[in-house]
Amino acid sequence: MGAFERYLSLWVFLAMVAGIAIGALAPGLVQLVAGAEVASINLVVAVLIWAMVYPMMVNVDFGAVAGVARQPKGLLVTLVVNWLVKPFTMALLAVLFFEHVFAPWIAPADASQYIAGLILLGAAPCTAMVFVWSQLTRGDATYTLVQVSVNDLIMIVAFAPIVAFLLGVTEITVPWQTLLLATVLYVVLPLLAGLATRRMLGSQDAVETFSARVKPWSILGLIATVVILFGLQGSVILSRPVVILLIAVPILIQSYGIFALAYGAAFLLKVPHRIAAPCAMIGTSNFFELAVAVAISLFGLSSGAALATVVGVLVEVPVMLSLVAFANRTRRRFPAA
Repeated sequence: MGAFERYLSLWVFLAMVAGIAIGALAPGLVQLVAGAEVASINLVVAVLIWAMVYPMMVNVDFGAVAGVARQPKGLLVTLVVNWLVKPFTMALLAVLFFEHVFAPWIAPADASQYIAGLILLGAAPCTAMVFVWSQLTRGDATYTLVQVSVNDLIMIVAFAPIVAFLLGVTEITVPWQTLLLATVLYVVLPLLAGLATRRMLGSQDAVETFSARVKPWSILGLIATVVILFGLQGSVILSRPVVILLIAVPILIQSYGIFALAYGAAFLLKVPHRIAAPCAMIGTSNFFELAVAVAISLFGLSSGAALATVVGVLVEVPVMLSLVAFANRTRRRFPAA
């Protein structure tokens, strides 16, 4: 690991500060970036995420997809944690904190909005950024692709019923355009580009050399994404810092708790680290574009629910980097095969 990657947390922290500063000092620039949006997906951020995902897609070997069936435990852990545990624990934590622990400081109407936003986050496990976290933990690219693909298929049919049940709202309008566009931008297009690159390179040695060469650009894409995300939300952070911190508390507990559950289960089931790390990352991070889009459609752009989903975006990168570091430090405790 090079010096740049070794101090990645520092660069991300500086990117967060730079983003907030840009949001405060150059609001016109921020609005320009914010305006480049289709179906609640910011196209500038989408391009950067695409750049982050592409290097890992080059390592996807479709000839090895059949091997996933021989190691189903990692996929099983992912699906159980994502769909039978995560949405319900997030709802429980949201109610616990905003109806009880934080009740003296939060108005009941605001509390219900924050709870709704947190529920939306919990019901939308990650799609795109998992490929980045998997790459940083040297995860199995092919297995990660299968995990994400199966997860996305389940999300199509399970997201709305789970949200409807937990929110008590029967008329949930799922933004199918957001789901479809995100899948195409973050999975399909990078995958096709990776397959084309792999075919052009020919040998496995050439693929590995190319991947090593483009990996730094993936990390630069991550840092640029952080700058933009924090720039877009800089005014919110500066105007409501206490509320941001309160909303972050259950998100942090949920994130570390879900990771511990999935990673611990993978360890007990003797899942190889190259599969265990990504399978824990999928449930820990969130499909924030979907959560934000639904929050806005159900409750409005300036609602507390929308704010809560935005806090999920802000918290995710620092949390995931800390978990990447932990996963890398504990690699040798898992089977290598």
